[in-house]
Amino acid sequence: MDWGLKNRLAKIIKPHDRRGVMLAVDHGYFLGPTERLEVPRKTITPLLPHADSLMLTRGVLRTSVDANFPVPVVLRVSGGTSIIGKDLSNEKITTSIKDAIRVNASALAMSIFVGAPYEHESLVSLGNLVNEGEEYGIPVLAVTAVGKELEKRDARYLALSCRIAAEFGAHLVKTYYCENFEKVVNACPVPVIIAGGPKLATELDALQLTYNAIQAGASGVDMGRNIWQSEYPVAMIKAVKAIVHQNVKVKEAHEIFLKNKGGETPTKKEIKEKKPKKAKAKSA
Repeated sequence: MDWGLKNRLAKIIKPHDRRGVMLAVDHGYFLGPTERLEVPRKTITPLLPHADSLMLTRGVLRTSVDANFPVPVVLRVSGGTSIIGKDLSNEKITTSIKDAIRVNASALAMSIFVGAPYEHESLVSLGNLVNEGEEYGIPVLAVTAVGKELEKRDARYLALSCRIAAEFGAHLVKTYYCENFEKVVNACPVPVIIAGGPKLATELDALQLTYNAIQAGASGVDMGRNIWQSEYPVAMIKAVKAIVHQNVKVKEAHEIFLKNKGGETPTKKEIKEKKPKKAKAKSA
């Protein structure tokens, strides 16, 4: 492995424990102004000091992230479809390797759609992206997207997708957590990180997901909505980071969350929910 490529990977997967906490804020490239990510800078800024790396598009990077903050960037370079479009799998590479170098990206990220109508196109694009990345010493993160077919989140399918991504040369793979996740990890010769996925019911559920994945061999998380859609996002990322880097258990991580949320200002939504309702006046 070339020195530059190895050095960039070390910014994402920390060498001391071979794990990493990636903050995903690239949702707008196909979802538009997602809840709690309507103003990206407002969402991202307080979380920057606690993320090992940041996954996002060049547009949000240039407009919403302080260039003076030394956070490693995992640059989303694929796209071309939207949530209201016909097929989410019809993606292409939308950002050049030269622009990735201009923004000092530590890695390139793109989705692959194994079993979807545009499987072939996405896999060929992955191969081409790896070719370019290798030429300039930039690693590639392959995201094993399943689109609307969420029932495919089983070990057999995800192991297939991750292994194919690694065979095509991806240096990292992002996928979903599932039962028997250790089979997915064992079948993939490169580090596997888990996607947080849609917002779970409670912070405790998200911490349990993180813990289960790490115990099954994941090299970290790329979590978005389960952090910044929390009422206390900074407390949440601190708790997730404690599981990933300090090997704490779920109960202790939840205690870290509860302890740290005291220092955050609650959202307007939570204030509204906690505000006592006025008693109705009795009729004469």
